[in-house]
Amino acid sequence: MLNKEQIMELIPHRDPFLLIDEIEVLEPGKRVVAYKHMKPDEFWFKGHFPDYPVVPGVLMVEMMAQAGCAAMLAMPENKGKIGFFGGIKEAKFRRQVVPGDTLKIEVEITKVKGPIGVGSGVCTVNGEKAVSAEITFAIK
Repeated sequence: MLNKEQIMELIPHRDPFLLIDEIEVLEPGKRVVAYKHMKPDEFWFKGHFPDYPVVPGVLMVEMMAQAGCAAMLAMPENKGKIGFFGGIKEAKFRRQVVPGDTLKIEVEITKVKGPIGVGSGVCTVNGEKAVSAEITFAIK
């Protein structure tokens, strides 16, 4: 299990925008399983929405991207580089994620061609699908 400090050795994200708390499985260039524990004091809950706090869908997609980035940047040839979004396809939001939930984030790298990669991601809460998407990224 990688903690936040170890994750920060892989990816350049920092608080308040480091959006994954731990990594359980890391297969460089292939696959990652990460977690985000939704604490009631997360910065987005103040405004989204004050009387009905829900994790914004775009932030869950970002969590998938950060997890996928960790898988790619764990490869020796990508050490010290940055992963940038190149695209999001077929995003589907199926369940609200609220304070107290733990989001399991799974990304499988399905294609890599030079600095461009594609990942298939899914986020679940207690086995129930919350969001899925295909993410494209560029390593620089």
